[in-house]
Amino acid sequence: MTTRRADAQRNREKILEAARAAFAEGDPSMAEIARRAEVGMATLYRNFPGRRELLEALYIDEVDAMVQAAETHDLAAWAHRFVTFAHNKHPIAHELLRDTPGDPLFNASRTRVLAAGRPLLEAAQRAGEVRPDLTLEQILDMVIAIARIDGDAAYVEPILETALAGLRPQ
Repeated sequence: MTTRRADAQRNREKILEAARAAFAEGDPSMAEIARRAEVGMATLYRNFPGRRELLEALYIDEVDAMVQAAETHDLAAWAHRFVTFAHNKHPIAHELLRDTPGDPLFNASRTRVLAAGRPLLEAAQRAGEVRPDLTLEQILDMVIAIARIDGDAAYVEPILETALAGLRPQ
């Protein structure tokens, strides 16, 4: 992996930040992303030769954040973070899948997220905080379903809390 100059790295981060915000609001053009990032089109395309490369970088950043969060959170806190992850990745994943159904990027990312979360589930199950008959896949499917509920965080949060309480053994 090559190292980037500090200014080049800052530009890349500005582009990703602008793109993340723009995709959360709709379906932006590359020109709109460059404008929001306050970089020229040449800088945008030097970092991301096409829209797909930009979308993949955004998706991988979200996956990296989930994997990293598993190092500092317990299962419940990680599940809360996963709601944000699921919400943020939805428009990006939808566009990536539109062009390439069954994209290998998703399989590799799912494998990474599951590997990061398994120790959290195992620890919670050993501590008696989560039923032993549940898998991480089942828990994440539940969290993904909750993340798809329309509403702001104040609306969705109590639903997630209720669902997480249901993971406890009776």
